[in-house]
Amino acid sequence: MHRLWVTILVITASAATFTRSPNPDLCRAEELYRRTEYARAIDALQGLEGKDAAGYALLGKAYFMEGQYKEAVSNLEKAIGEDSLNSDYYDWLGRAYGRMAEASKFLSALGYARKTVRSFERAVELGPSNLEALSDLFEYYLQAPGMVGGGLDKAENIARRIAGLNEAEYHWARARLAEKRKDFVTAERELRASLTAAPTEVGRTLDLAAFLSARGRYAESEALFQAAEEEHPNSPKVLYAHAAAYIQSKRKLDEAEALLEKYVALPTTSEDPTRREAAALLRSAQELRPKFRQTE
Repeated sequence: MHRLWVTILVITASAATFTRSPNPDLCRAEELYRRTEYARAIDALQGLEGKDAAGYALLGKAYFMEGQYKEAVSNLEKAIGEDSLNSDYYDWLGRAYGRMAEASKFLSALGYARKTVRSFERAVELGPSNLEALSDLFEYYLQAPGMVGGGLDKAENIARRIAGLNEAEYHWARARLAEKRKDFVTAERELRASLTAAPTEVGRTLDLAAFLSARGRYAESEALFQAAEEEHPNSPKVLYAHAAAYIQSKRKLDEAEALLEKYVALPTTSEDPTRREAAALLRSAQELRPKFRQTE
């Protein structure tokens, strides 16, 4: 769920309708980011003088996508310092703190987790219709223990708010709640309702396919993945999700590796998993190989 777009400001002269062109260096950095050339975007932005909120936010996002979460936090906080009412900035800050929590030891992780939830809650407060922020806060409440602000009741409340904004996302949230409660019948029903509500969104098909694979219903899962691949040929999202399902179920590791190799050769967008994430998934497949051979 990485969909934050930075608005380029056009400065209008007060005495006339003449406008100044946007900063070409910022435009170049934005284009590099869209092409997932995050390291080059960082280089371009570091040399940018007089960065405003949008510049700091873009730099923070690029660092995040490169896995440099401390630097991401630093720049997103600077963006918020320039524009403290931007919901998206807080949402990305929450994501960065969340990754820092995942990589930290217990006591540090607790502190970062609390900063994560505060950032997500502020994002939702500032943007009540910000579906990305609502989904991130929902997932946090769903997964985090109560000692750092999580809880199923809180997640339920966010799901109800999502219902008024996006029917497909609401059913997805209901499915996640059902999975958490080990109610897999309800989870499947909600995932199918999500797909019915948004049949053209490939992610809905992939969610159902991954769920069926995790339940050991491989033939049904494979049929959905194949349908998605036929409908969206060479889609990075489809390739990555299909490979992840194979690896999660510890099967067809050769095919999973082939899918990931194809993935990294394709042009991607900032909406797709990063090549770094694909490489990590590929390593997971390779680490499974000795165990996999023993069970063949």
